This record gives sequence, C-alpha cells and structure tokens, in this order.
Amino acid sequence: MDVDLIGFPLDLGAGRRGVDMGPTALRIAGLEQALADLGHSVRDCGNIVVPQPEKHTAVDAKLRFLPEIAAACTNLYNATRDSLRAERVPILLGGDHSMAMGSVAAVADHCFENNLRLGVIWLDAHADMNTSETTPSGNIHGMPLAALLGDGHPSLVEIGGRAPHLRPDQVALFGVRDIDQRERERIWMTGVHAYSMRQVDEFGMPAILKQILYPIQKSCDWVHVSFDVDFLDPKVAPGVGTPVRGGPTYRESHLVMEMIHDTGKVRSVDVTELNPILDDHNVTGQVCVDLVSSLFGKRIL
Repeated sequence: MDVDLIGFPLDLGAGRRGVDMGPTALRIAGLEQALADLGHSVRDCGNIVVPQPEKHTAVDAKLRFLPEIAAACTNLYNATRDSLRAERVPILLGGDHSMAMGSVAAVADHCFENNLRLGVIWLDAHADMNTSETTPSGNIHGMPLAALLGDGHPSLVEIGGRAPHLRPDQVALFGVRDIDQRERERIWMTGVHAYSMRQVDEFGMPAILKQILYPIQKSCDWVHVSFDVDFLDPKVAPGVGTPVRGGPTYRESHLVMEMIHDTGKVRSVDVTELNPILDDHNVTGQVCVDLVSSLFGKRIL
C-alpha cells in the first residue's frame, strides 16, 4: 500500500495534557520503518498545526475548546481527503480521540462519493457517545462517535458539510468497559453494535471477533479502524490518560489486529490517545507500532 502518516497533535479534547506528543512518540518508536519493512511505500506528511491550550480559554464548560477543536478537525478532514483522493492509505496519528470527527468524516464522505460501503471498527475502553447534555467533564474527546452519528453540537456534527457521517449499523464499538449511564442508553437507542469485555470473557476473543468481522467481510468494501490506545489493558499500555483495567492482553490485541487485517479491507486508521508523559520509556508507543504492523500484514508465520 501507499501509506500517508499524518500527525494531529491535538490535546484540547482531553482532560490531561500530553497526547499532543503522541505523533512524535509513534515516529520515535519506528512506525515508518516498520511499515516500510512490510513492503509498504510510506510518506510522512508531518503534523497538522493545531491550537495550543496555553493560548486559548475554554469558554463553555460543557464543550471545552469547541471552536478550536472544530477548526482543527476541519483541517484534519481536508488533509485526510487529500490523501484519499491521491489513492493513498491515511494513518492519522493523534492526539486525542476528538480527531475522529475529522478523519472518520473524511473517510465516510470519500466512501459516500465513490459508492463504497464503509464499516468502522471503534476500538476503545469508552463509548465516546456523550454530548454536551450528558458529558460529566465537558471534554470533547468523549463525544466523537456521537457526533459522527449526528448527535451533538452542529459545528462537530457537520464537519465537512454532510451529516450524519455514519449510520449505527456501520459501526462496531469493541472493548468497552467504562460507559456512562446516558451513553449506555444512547447505545441501546441508536442500535450501534457494541461489544464489551464481558462478552470477550464469556465467549472468548476469537468468537467475538468473528461475530464483528463476519458482517463486515460480507457487506463492506472499506474498513476504517479507530484505535484508542486505552482499548488495551493498562499493563500492556500504561501511556494513556484514561486507563481502564480489564482490557485485552498483548497477545489478544495482536489477534484483534491480525483478524481485522485478514478481511483485506483496511484502508484508513486512527491511532489516538497515546500520552508519552504517562508512559514508561515509550513502551506504549512501541506496542502501538507492533499492533499497527499486525494490522498492516505482519505475521508470525
């Protein structure tokens, strides 16, 4: 594949500082070389310029840094669209998960215009389905999936102009284990396909992955993976701002990426919420590089 690495060092959407250094940590961990070793042609497009928290004030406590995040995500939308128009595979390096409102919107619009059937696999310990009415924190990184489904402030919902960008049946939310009650109600109401870690405990990782991937294999032309690093258990990936115990192990995480790769349909990826300040000698950055490598074809045998 012809791959673009696009850095998006935004941390306005998160409650803890540090994810702005995520793109650098992934590069230091050797992401470009790892993909090149698999035979991919890789172009590092550098970082999109984003607002710095020190220069801005969060006016609305329920939508912290709303105008700045909306503007930054619009720039990411445009950069992602440019990559897709050039028939390249964008890997978006975050930054907090609010970035998905730009990246996934761009992928969705590209697929819509080209009559391609899109499926989104959202790997996350959290549902990211809050709005200003339900958020306990006002942090927008807890809202991107709701916005992509058409629920939220218009400046987040309408990035790129078309809304909603996703239908609930296009989304598989996997790995969740820390969900607000109002988010739980929104999942039930929308019908988003959600798979918790309890289901993994009950039925096993391979069985749940087959349940997720079988309809995608049958009905999708394009798979976007939105990978929040807190999807992983904190023992595997300590460098995240909102760790939740009980996530996938290192080997289970590789199985997830390997089986998604086996669909042959991965064409775009987010890597979000890596926080080097909270990491231990960039071990989480290296884990992310290993997992992205599995997603792009690295095999044991």
